[in-house]
Amino acid sequence: MKTIKTKSSNQVNPKNQGSNKGGFKQTEVGWIPSDWEVVKLEEICTSNGIVRGPFGGALKKEFFTNSGYKVYEQKNAIYKNESLGSYYVNSSKFQELRRFEVKSKDFIVSCSGTIGKIFQIPESHEKGVINQALLKLTIDSLRFSEQYFYQYFQWEVFQERVIDSTQGGAMKNLIGMTDFRKTKIPLPPTLAEQTAIAIALSDMDSLIQAQEQLIAKKRAIKQGAMQELLKPKEGWVVKKLKEVANFRRGSFPQPYGLPKWYDEDNGMPFVQVYDVDKNMRLKPDTKQKISDLAKGKSVFVPEGTVVLTIQGSIGRIALTQYDAYVDRTLLIFTNFLVPFNKVFFMFIVYRLFQIESEKAPGGTIKTITKEKLSEFEIAFPEKQEQTRIANILSDMDTEIEQLEVQLDKYRQVKSGMMQELLTGKKRLVSCTQ
Repeated sequence: MKTIKTKSSNQVNPKNQGSNKGGFKQTEVGWIPSDWEVVKLEEICTSNGIVRGPFGGALKKEFFTNSGYKVYEQKNAIYKNESLGSYYVNSSKFQELRRFEVKSKDFIVSCSGTIGKIFQIPESHEKGVINQALLKLTIDSLRFSEQYFYQYFQWEVFQERVIDSTQGGAMKNLIGMTDFRKTKIPLPPTLAEQTAIAIALSDMDSLIQAQEQLIAKKRAIKQGAMQELLKPKEGWVVKKLKEVANFRRGSFPQPYGLPKWYDEDNGMPFVQVYDVDKNMRLKPDTKQKISDLAKGKSVFVPEGTVVLTIQGSIGRIALTQYDAYVDRTLLIFTNFLVPFNKVFFMFIVYRLFQIESEKAPGGTIKTITKEKLSEFEIAFPEKQEQTRIANILSDMDTEIEQLEVQLDKYRQVKSGMMQELLTGKKRLVSCTQ
């Protein structure tokens, strides 16, 4: 059975040491243990182990078929999004493109658009080739740990260097292959230590993935409960939105962006679409604060007011948890004309927008007006039943939020572990019992 022992190097403060003192040395990638080495990316790959997808006429659309050999793209390789379908090439064309073939354990990296996303090809995979937006890396696994490389590649410190290696240093541009090949990676001296680091970080990944799956399961359960609980029942009343509440748009002085409208030091919170979170609350702090000069040209709402976004990310709804001024991109529900539990009302409106989104092209509502919203119909029971339903759904939300807080902690732990293990501040030794 393989175990991992920890050997701490925390007693050493490399910043206070001279070169190669205290067991650390200064390198192009920062302070690392003296027995580690710095290698170029191309040195840990096999011969011809870094391959960019084909350009020009090698992979034209007219070569694509509905079956055959898969063409790996960002959407189906990196993001695993099969909803848009996949392209294929026939066997004769595949033979011409064998250099770009993906094999199990190869790494695929996005090198155009969103740069630096990485995915390892599993043992069971569709035979195929990469397209021009991807590059393929084949690690020399006899000398280097594939999983150590995978963990190091995902580390934000390394990702910053990947971005720097792009032409112009911009995420939207293509990776500059010459610089990318020479990107530096620090390596522990033995394959065993590399593997031990990879196992520790992979175990944390498993914990994070399990938490993500649990959250996804809880969200699915909540979605099912919401659909069932909010489904109109016998005795429920159906009315248009304008018949149950008064609402108006917010406001802000024009033109936007003038410094005199804002006061980051002493101003009041100014709620815009950005400030409405996905959890039916405002974010803890608004992105901008409104000045005294601008207050008279905006709309004040007290804590506990229901607001709804009608531009940008349409359909986000929140119960304000602090006094604020509200922008014209939101609707403010000023008062209710029938007895309503505000939380139940928010769930009803939220579900209403879900249904409308399902009808919309692409599943997204592009625009909504106050007038159109006024005609939307909602069904609701008496207030006591509203409160019961609101409490059930709110309890589910609370459970999900607690799980998300724990997920954030796991991610922070993983980030801290990467900082410790991938710089050698903490050493792991693999041994056999």
